Amino acid sequence: MHLKERLPLSFLLILGLLALPAKAQYFRNSGYWKTHRGEVTVGLGISNFLGELGGRNQIGSPFVWDLELSQTKPAVSIGYRYHVAEKQAIRTQLTYGILAGNDNLTTEPFRQDRNLNFKSDLFEFQLNYELHFYREELGHIYTLRGVKGKKSARVGLYIFAGVGGFYFNPKTQFNNSWIALQPLGTEGQGLPDGAKSYSLFQFCIPMGVGIRKAISKQWSGGLELQYTKTFTDYIDDVSGTYYDNDALREAHGDVAAYLADPNLGAFSAGNPRPMGDQRGDSKDLDAYLFLKAQFHYKLYKYKVQGGHKYRTRIRRQKIVF
Repeated sequence: MHLKERLPLSFLLILGLLALPAKAQYFRNSGYWKTHRGEVTVGLGISNFLGELGGRNQIGSPFVWDLELSQTKPAVSIGYRYHVAEKQAIRTQLTYGILAGNDNLTTEPFRQDRNLNFKSDLFEFQLNYELHFYREELGHIYTLRGVKGKKSARVGLYIFAGVGGFYFNPKTQFNNSWIALQPLGTEGQGLPDGAKSYSLFQFCIPMGVGIRKAISKQWSGGLELQYTKTFTDYIDDVSGTYYDNDALREAHGDVAAYLADPNLGAFSAGNPRPMGDQRGDSKDLDAYLFLKAQFHYKLYKYKVQGGHKYRTRIRRQKIVF
């Protein structure tokens, strides 16, 4: 065969080899995500409170600038994710965590003298929209038998936001017992000129970012950071101003009067704070954080043929040069 006749044939062969990775990658990924749209997710991690009590050695600050790491508590979650598109998903999730704060942990004079503390169990249910910038991959970019190539990126990255609701119940320790604070009306809730009563059920807006890495075809692991904005300032039972301590004692008893104002006396010579003095900051609503290690299990679709289960696969076309 003459050289002129060999050149077009060699050129076509080179083009075919160059097209092979792109086409193989396309037919590997095209529609394959539909075989495992559903996922079960479990998480184990930590929670932290962002509110009036405790915090850094400064006047209270919004967002995460007032984080008190020593009050970090455990958190667990379970959820279900459904991919509505290749890089978009809807997730429902139930999370249990513990939130806590303590004025004894800060040297800021006003907070330390206020001398309040709380702990609360928190149960949160959320519905989130997720946007996956990258989805985790496992194995080579080629699916052709005997063809070897470089491995694809295995780490996935996503962000999420949604709506939710949560239940909380702030308590404080008194005489080796945990006392529920909401029924005591520590800021005069339900009394003349007192604060409005608050509900233990509230709405929230969870948002955050996560990363994932493939472990096997069905298992993935990762980390997720969630910041939750709430619409209440009473997760720690502190929001507005002090109520008349004598009136509170008459309405709810000595324990309620003491727990409403156990100040150390630096600003009031050991006497109860006057009605109307600042107790919290009602303009700065409470929030909380979750940081969790998560494991995701893909639910593959199966169909039964002749009494045997076969995993449903998207039909692929042959590569033609």
